[in-house]
Amino acid sequence: MKKILLILVVSLFFNCNSSAQKNKSQKTVEYAVTKTDVEWRSILTKEQYYILRQAGTERPFSSPLNKNYAEGVYHCAACDTPLFKSEHKFDSGTGWPSFDREIKGNVAFGTDNKLGYTRAEEHCGTCGGHLGHVFNDGPRKTTGKRHCINGDALKFIPSEKK
Repeated sequence: MKKILLILVVSLFFNCNSSAQKNKSQKTVEYAVTKTDVEWRSILTKEQYYILRQAGTERPFSSPLNKNYAEGVYHCAACDTPLFKSEHKFDSGTGWPSFDREIKGNVAFGTDNKLGYTRAEEHCGTCGGHLGHVFNDGPRKTTGKRHCINGDALKFIPSEKK
């Protein structure tokens, strides 16, 4: 009987997790572009919705943007905010479009603990769409950062040739 009581007390101790504590620690971010789930589903492809709204990840080497080296700007596929410039793109060998820097002010950062460790997660600063993650293993000659971005989260706008 004492063992059962001890097990109950220990399990209660580890499972006490009040919702009041969670609400105080979670930050609510307001974005300039907000839509209902139904609206997002109507304007995004299935793959875009999975990545941008459900924080999914596309298969490596599946995006045509991975090997795109044309001059231009990469925009958010959901709200058209410019996020990355082609001059900052590099081939990381990971299978996802990679950049050594973002367009300042247009990308928001948070944390992601889904894999059991903390990663720096990137979101569109205008609509909050999930883009990918940033790592500290990028080109040392520039920023040292590798913004590893899902191609389905992006829309490429080529530069106009003059």
